[in-house]
Formats: sequence, structure tokens, C-alpha cells
Amino acid sequence: MSGERFSVFACSAFGGLMLILLYCVLATGADAITRTVAQSFEAPQLFFFSGGIVAVLSWLMCRTTTEGKVTSLRSKRPRTLALRSMLFIAASVFYFFAFRSLPFAEVFVFIALVPIFAALLSGPILGEPVGWKSWIALSAGVAGMFLLYPDGLAELTFAHSSAALGALCGSAAMVLARHISRDEDNALLQVFYPNLALFLVMGCVLPFVYKPMDGLDMLLIASYASLLFLARWVLVVALTHMKAYVATLLMNLQFVVMIVVGAVVFAELPSLNLIIGASVIILAGIYLLIETTGFRLGQQRTSTV
Repeated sequence: MSGERFSVFACSAFGGLMLILLYCVLATGADAITRTVAQSFEAPQLFFFSGGIVAVLSWLMCRTTTEGKVTSLRSKRPRTLALRSMLFIAASVFYFFAFRSLPFAEVFVFIALVPIFAALLSGPILGEPVGWKSWIALSAGVAGMFLLYPDGLAELTFAHSSAALGALCGSAAMVLARHISRDEDNALLQVFYPNLALFLVMGCVLPFVYKPMDGLDMLLIASYASLLFLARWVLVVALTHMKAYVATLLMNLQFVVMIVVGAVVFAELPSLNLIIGASVIILAGIYLLIETTGFRLGQQRTSTV
């Protein structure tokens, strides 16, 4: 599907919700591979190859158009895009260390903070202040995440700090994505440059940590890169048409996806607290969507803040 068709699809409420749900499925698959690869290799090795693959895929998609025209890779916001790329690299590395040492449940509790971070940053960066009703929905969504895991977190470790920093950097990168999208028509720019930067930075460190890989390892990394490419493309398009904190709260549906996959594929029946927590997240997301957008996800492009 072309970027233009993605944009048309995302302009509808149903389209925006479907894009976020698709992102959740793709991201869950990528996160599972991250945890597997992290047990054998260091972050630079995973991100060097995956970043390079995603950058190449983005470049190829920019070269492919339905009208025979090549999409330009020149950005109208180079400095903002550079800052987003730096935050993207930081978030990737922090999440890598978190997934290496922590169970999915504990990492995702920190990821639940992303909507709060996004809401705090949306005001000064995007000029999109969050009303008190929206704060109630955001808080309810985060509370729902803690209901999913009532036993709480273990003693704070480096991995927990990495998860928190990953959530903060990732939130800032997402908010900047919406900021950049106000002037950029090509969503793939925000996939190409951050991953190119990731490839170059990790390439400088790779010689110090490289370990030989077999065919299965390469297949896992290629699969990770493909899922990540699709997930990030879908996310950037969704953020073009949705307020950042709305999108990030809806992204908590990723936890619901994990519950469904666990029940259907692995016969892991969810407990009562999981069902209650998931219900709170869904209801908070629906309320926030209606309250902040009137269920109209499409937004006109505005001038920069």
C-alpha cells in the first residue's frame, strides 16, 4: 500500500484504529524477536543489520511510486528529524537492555507510561494541551496496565531504569514525528533517516562486540527488521492524523493482543485481573478518542508550532 493510500485510509476513525491495531501486532512480533536475539548478541549487532535493512527498504519504497515519480528524500525539517533520530537510537538501545533482562510484563508496565509522557510533551512541542477529562482517561489507561500485573515490580535495577528511559525517549520521538508530519508529506522519511542513523552509529561499535551468526540468526534479524519497518511506517502514518497521546494510549492495545495470542496459540487462559485490566485500557482508549477528537481522527495539516 502506498503512503498516499495509507494517509487516505488513516483519515477515517476506523482506519486510524486499524492502523494502531496493526502496529500493535507487528510490534509484538518484533519485541519477541528482540528478546530472543538479545540473549546471544549485543545491541549494536542487532541494530546494525536491522537498521540497515529497514533503511534500504524505506529507500526502495521511496523509489517506487504509482505515477512514475521518485519521492524525494530531502526533509523540510532536517534539524528536528536529526533530533528524532537521536531519540530513536537512545530508545532502541534502552529497550534492548530492558527486554534482555526483564519479563515482557515488567517492560510493558513502563511502556504504559508512554501516553503520559506524550501528553506532557504534546503541549510545549505541538501546542496540543491535554484537558482534565483526557488526563482522567490517560490515568485510567495506565492504571489498567498495573491491573494486568498486580504483583508489582521487583527491586529497581538497571534494566528497569532502561525501560523507563526507553519509554521517555520513545515518547519524545513519537511527539516529534507528529510535529515533523505537519510539513512532510512522505512518512517514509521518518523511517529512513532514524534507521540510517542507527545503522551508522551501531556500525562504529560493531567491531568491538561482533559474534559470528548462523543462518537462523540472520533470518531472525531479517524478520525483526521487516516487522519493524512495517510497524514504524504504520505508526508514523497514524501519528500524522492522530494526536500523539491518543495514539500512544491506543497502542496499549498491544497488551490485549498479547493476551489473545497467549490464549489462542499457547492455551494460556487469562486471569480475572488480566481481563479487568484489558477492559479498563480499551474503555479508556475509546473515551479518550471520543473526548479529544469527536471520533474524527483525520486532522488538517497546520503550520509549525
